[in-house]
Amino acid sequence: MIPFSCAVETLRTANRLSESCLFEWQFFSINRSSVESNIGISIPTLPLSDARDLETLIICASEDAQHFDDTATINQLKKFDKQGVNLGTVSWGGFILARAGLLDQCRSTIHWENIPMLKEAYPQLDVTFTLYEIDEKRFTCSGGTATLDMMLKLIENQHGRCLAQKISQYYHHDRIRSGIDSQQMAGRLDLAMNAPILIDVINVMEANIEVPLSLNNIAKKCNLSLRQIERLFHKHRNRTPSQFYLALRLSHAKQLILNTNRSVIDISIASGFETQSYFSYSYHKLFGSTPRGHRTKVATELQN
Repeated sequence: MIPFSCAVETLRTANRLSESCLFEWQFFSINRSSVESNIGISIPTLPLSDARDLETLIICASEDAQHFDDTATINQLKKFDKQGVNLGTVSWGGFILARAGLLDQCRSTIHWENIPMLKEAYPQLDVTFTLYEIDEKRFTCSGGTATLDMMLKLIENQHGRCLAQKISQYYHHDRIRSGIDSQQMAGRLDLAMNAPILIDVINVMEANIEVPLSLNNIAKKCNLSLRQIERLFHKHRNRTPSQFYLALRLSHAKQLILNTNRSVIDISIASGFETQSYFSYSYHKLFGSTPRGHRTKVATELQN
């Protein structure tokens, strides 16, 4: 409901503060009269097949969007694209646009928790860790309150910065975050203030999970010495660069274990491990369970 509300309320407030009807909207679903959110709020909807004369279509999807495979809807989205409709997402809908082949020629983003799954399922995509990405005919968002920032930027692009700032102030939103702001900023705020160069190092690590780079190569890419990187990680993360990099790769593997049906050996390879035994050992050491055991435990909890 947070991304959904941020999207709709921003449009409503734009109309209110501009004292004009800048935006009109309707809610669509797949042949249902209503859709119930995961907290039990029902939204009245029209069938997507009834949509006509759209300028923009925003997809708001649930956590299981990676399994979405409705052929009629996929074809409808492709038809909208050919008609010149702006297509975007405010949550997990990136999986749906990717399945329709409508993210192949642009940069896109999604919630950091789902980036490993999206990149594994669609390796041709240019997926970023930014809060949102706005292309000529596409816009994608990491969800949550980042939706507010993206909507404000879209409004700024169409109706000027003054209106966008008024809406931001109305919501007690102290600044409109830009498209280059990274996700997980809370965990990196101290780095932005005290060791910004370490963010570059972490970004390089995140971009090289399946084929990990040596620390020497990372140092060269960031124009640092290995000793500098070691000191920075010890001071600001209280661990070695190797320990941090390993934890990143294991977190990537965890998302694939819990949210895909890929085999453990495939996931170990996709996370940069040369042997499954070392992968299982490292996974158990960090998360307290083997990959298979973790997957079985979560599946059992969901069934109950």
